[in-house]
Amino acid sequence: MAASPVPGGGGAGAVHSSNAPSFAFDPGLEIRTRSVEQTLLPLVSQITTLINHKDNTKKSDKTLQAIQRVGQAVNVAVGRFVKVGEAIANENWDLKEEITIACIEAKQAGETIAALTDVAKLNHVESEGQITILTDKTGVVQAARLLLSSVTKVLLLADRVVIKQIVTSRNKILATMERLEKVQSFQEFVQIFSQFGNEMVEFAHLTGDRQNDLKDEKKKARMAVARTVLEKGTMMLLTASKTCLRHPSCDSAHKNKEGVFDRMRVALEKVIEIVTDCKPNGETDSSSSIFTGIKELKLNIEALRENLYFESKENLSAALEVILERVEDFTDSAYTSHEHRERILELSVQARTELQQFISMWMQAQSRKTKSAAEELELTMLKISHSLHELRKELHSTAMQLAADLLKFHADHAVLKALKVTGVEGNLEALAEYACKLSEQKEQLVETCRLLRHVSGTEPLEITCVHAEETFQVTGQQIISAAETLTLHPSSKIAKENLDVFCEAWESQISDMATLLREISDVFEGRRGEKYDHLSLPKPLKNNTNLKSLKPDKSDSEEQAKIAKLGLKLGLLTSDADCEIEKWEDQENEIVQHGRNMSRMAYSLYLFTRGEGPLKTSQDLIHFLEVFAAEGLKLTSSVQSFSKQLKDDDKLMLLLEINKLIPLCHQLQTITKTSLQSKVFLKVDKCITKIRSMMVLMVQLLSLCSKLLKKVENNRWVSSPNKDIMDGKI
Repeated sequence: MAASPVPGGGGAGAVHSSNAPSFAFDPGLEIRTRSVEQTLLPLVSQITTLINHKDNTKKSDKTLQAIQRVGQAVNVAVGRFVKVGEAIANENWDLKEEITIACIEAKQAGETIAALTDVAKLNHVESEGQITILTDKTGVVQAARLLLSSVTKVLLLADRVVIKQIVTSRNKILATMERLEKVQSFQEFVQIFSQFGNEMVEFAHLTGDRQNDLKDEKKKARMAVARTVLEKGTMMLLTASKTCLRHPSCDSAHKNKEGVFDRMRVALEKVIEIVTDCKPNGETDSSSSIFTGIKELKLNIEALRENLYFESKENLSAALEVILERVEDFTDSAYTSHEHRERILELSVQARTELQQFISMWMQAQSRKTKSAAEELELTMLKISHSLHELRKELHSTAMQLAADLLKFHADHAVLKALKVTGVEGNLEALAEYACKLSEQKEQLVETCRLLRHVSGTEPLEITCVHAEETFQVTGQQIISAAETLTLHPSSKIAKENLDVFCEAWESQISDMATLLREISDVFEGRRGEKYDHLSLPKPLKNNTNLKSLKPDKSDSEEQAKIAKLGLKLGLLTSDADCEIEKWEDQENEIVQHGRNMSRMAYSLYLFTRGEGPLKTSQDLIHFLEVFAAEGLKLTSSVQSFSKQLKDDDKLMLLLEINKLIPLCHQLQTITKTSLQSKVFLKVDKCITKIRSMMVLMVQLLSLCSKLLKKVENNRWVSSPNKDIMDGKI
């Protein structure tokens, strides 16, 4: 990866001056994260101001003082920066020497810049002949180059500390997973899984921050995919492991559990590949999509028009053949309709013919070099470009129609429902029938995802398509093994719960696929920018803006109606929460207090959707979301403390609910951080939906904790009847 340019300068952070050499970052330093880039931006801006000042040595006092202020500001900022760098060095002995050297260089460069911009010297340049910014511009450039290079080194070394933290966190998780695989008793499993849950929360926090910080959109998408696998896999690991412990001699239960552990390990390795910038296994250029191939071919054709002696003309036919070879994924698919197949084949032949005509005309244009030859070349180029566009359009239509029909056909999840009924009935014959149907559905979805990848239009969406393909492939097998376990043990509650979890994962992926279709369609039709404007509440909100002050155009009216509907559902849910809270005898219980706080805050958000209540500005809303997420985490902490009083089965049941809520809290925190960094207002509808999900879980937790608390108190009463008799209570 080449060194990334830093905003505010030319090239790799270069700044140019009329009389002095340019300065630039060390070309060996690679900037992969936004935080490093954004930290350097103010420094580059200040140094640019110094380097680019006018060369007239006769300056007013006001100008001289301004130059000094900038120089001093640079030096002070570097001083603060160095202190932070030294603190990092002291905590990380393996990097201490490198960071310390870079800090010393930065400090020296900052002091040099401060000295060269000293007003006392600037006022007596001619009389005293002292070296200043006016007489030694080259010195300032050299100091600036050293400063930027050393500061960047410190930042990148500090970034290595973050990477080390993620790797260390991953290693802890792998060690705990190994213990979980070998566990033999429920009691031991509960203890280890509790530790595992905490480690996964820490890992999710570290990787979430890293994902938001990455500049490369492809890496960001790969990170998001891996984190999704880990988040959903944690719940699967819990129920699959419990099922194995309950039915230790059941082969299908062990197969189910092994699948979860294997996929989570792969996801952990993918995260490390991304943060350490290692090439993922199996990623080659041959995996490019058809759309990418067509885009590159068009660029090469354009290059031939600009330069008649461009060397790539021999590669054009080969590039088209690679594209048409991948088009066979569509024409060979059993799910492609006859009409689409015939049209794709026709357009493929047409593209091949017109490319040959273009190459032939290009050869003639080289020898003839006349105006008519140039016009004919232009015409053939337009024809091949049009053919490729039509082929791209037909492939998009084919994949999208197939996917839409498939999602519609399987919207009722009839096969999953049948498998659940079959399992409870213990009907092995019916199990084989419905497992076969699910396998057929899985193959359809896998192939559809493969076709969608070819037409997705962007690398991040390609990655999402590959993830969907892998998820259907793996989850389909896991559902069958979970259903087999339940069929063999039809009265097992944990086996039923396990099957439910895998079916939910399948349904969730179906839902994600519907969203993916919309995103692919938006890219194809050029609506990406509009989509984000539509989803966000509305056009940049100012500090005194709320819902009522929005312009009532059509898109905003639709958005407000949508949000008002979501808000109403949230408002009704707060009533459910309040009813559940009233059932508690001890209103001072920590769980109740946190639940009450969340309910009150959710009601404030409901008022916001109506343009009422205490939330008025975008900043109010961002702060609200941060506090709500923190309150949710406090609730989970209180519930975890309470769970220590419970028996193993009850404790696991409670942990299951807690581990649904924790990721939602962290997701909400991530949304607020992203919004603040990019200065783009939040997607309010998504936030309300997420908060509604959190409220549903909160209500369930309150109900469950209430029941379990009564159970604990009853057990205490049964275990100490003599004390109660002596106290005169019974």
